[in-house]
Amino acid sequence: MLERPTRQALPKKLFVKTYGCQMNMYDSERMSEMLAAVGYEAVQAPDDADLVVLNTCHIREKAAEKVYSEVGRLRALKRRRPDMLIAVAGCVAQAEGGEVMRRAPSVDIVVGPQAYHRLPEMLARAERARGGAGIVDVDFRPEAKFDELPVPERPAGPSAFLTIQEGCDKFCTFCVVPYTRGAEYSRPAAAVIAEAKQLAKRGAREIVLLGQNVNAWRGEGPEGRDWTLARLIRALAEVEGVDRLRYTTSHPRDMSDDLIEAHGAVPALMPFLHLPVQAGSDRVLERMNRKHRASDYRRIVERLRAARPDIALASDFIVGFPGESDRDFEQTMKLVRDVGYAQAYSFKFSARPGTPAAADPLQVPEAAKGERLACLQELLNSQQRTFNRSCVGKRVPVLFERPGRRRGQLVGRSPYMQAVHAEAGPARIGDLAEVEIMAAGPNSLSGGSPAI
Repeated sequence: MLERPTRQALPKKLFVKTYGCQMNMYDSERMSEMLAAVGYEAVQAPDDADLVVLNTCHIREKAAEKVYSEVGRLRALKRRRPDMLIAVAGCVAQAEGGEVMRRAPSVDIVVGPQAYHRLPEMLARAERARGGAGIVDVDFRPEAKFDELPVPERPAGPSAFLTIQEGCDKFCTFCVVPYTRGAEYSRPAAAVIAEAKQLAKRGAREIVLLGQNVNAWRGEGPEGRDWTLARLIRALAEVEGVDRLRYTTSHPRDMSDDLIEAHGAVPALMPFLHLPVQAGSDRVLERMNRKHRASDYRRIVERLRAARPDIALASDFIVGFPGESDRDFEQTMKLVRDVGYAQAYSFKFSARPGTPAAADPLQVPEAAKGERLACLQELLNSQQRTFNRSCVGKRVPVLFERPGRRRGQLVGRSPYMQAVHAEAGPARIGDLAEVEIMAAGPNSLSGGSPAI
């Protein structure tokens, strides 16, 4: 029988620090819910915490070093409070495993993304073995994780994340996800729909479907046959209380015909899609092992815009990938100019240990990477400003999520994921209302009072 920490007369205090993507944010929430069931109360700072969980990301350069720096700061707290436990979770935990313990002996638990459901048992062992050997669990069994994590009970925000897929089978040469999250796994449709209904009952009006490669989702439907993401979206659009649906992050190879069609046929599916292309050069795309060409991506964009003319796009770009020439980079710039983006994320290539691209001998000098990134970001920022300005004078539906910085101000999201500031009181948090856009900044919009 698995051990669990016994409930305390007074709740123990839990601090969770989350790095990286929305999936980590979702995982942190589920861990907090699970630990609340065994007597832990969430706090906003680590100073008095009995347990600190660092939920880590391994995508960007020096991610692991940031974690070790954070553990170093926590070590000083632990000297004053020897009973405090430190857990390193997430993708750095998965990638580094027992090496975390060797480099940071103050860490008590190392837990990978597929073992979160066993965290209470690990805590029971760690409490019993204080000062002894640390506990490492990085087994890959995502189906068990989702079966055993508790259903959240606390109120949800107006917009909520829902993980439906984990892992990736694409093996892009720059990416660590297949090694830290494992093979693609799709949750059954019934489980996803049940969780969506719970989120709606708890107050969520928008649900964001998450996965490392979310449009590769192929989950078992209630009738025993596999569903596609498009079929799941149509079912979720029927859930009472759900007004908006989004999904992220996608791969161009998995933009199926029925998913493109769903963008035009399902009103709840927002007209905004994050579809990473990474580069505009076929030669670089081949070196990345993306398994699509720039022309394939352009055709997908054309079909999406035919299905939903008001759709806006976001993307990811890597500059300075090994072997990228000036001509290759100019092809990326041309693709950006041809497509036009409402938002985008762009990065210099950073070598992730253990990936094929890290060992590529044709590394691009840092100076060239920096120059290319500056040029690309200037173009992308210009496109984002243009898109934001195009909204001025229009009335757009805004889902209000939180108070703004000023008294009497709320912040919400447009259908295109823009932050919208409007004059309204806190009672309207959770409302979905039309707002006339009065002004546009680089990263947000300002509007008048929302419609009643």
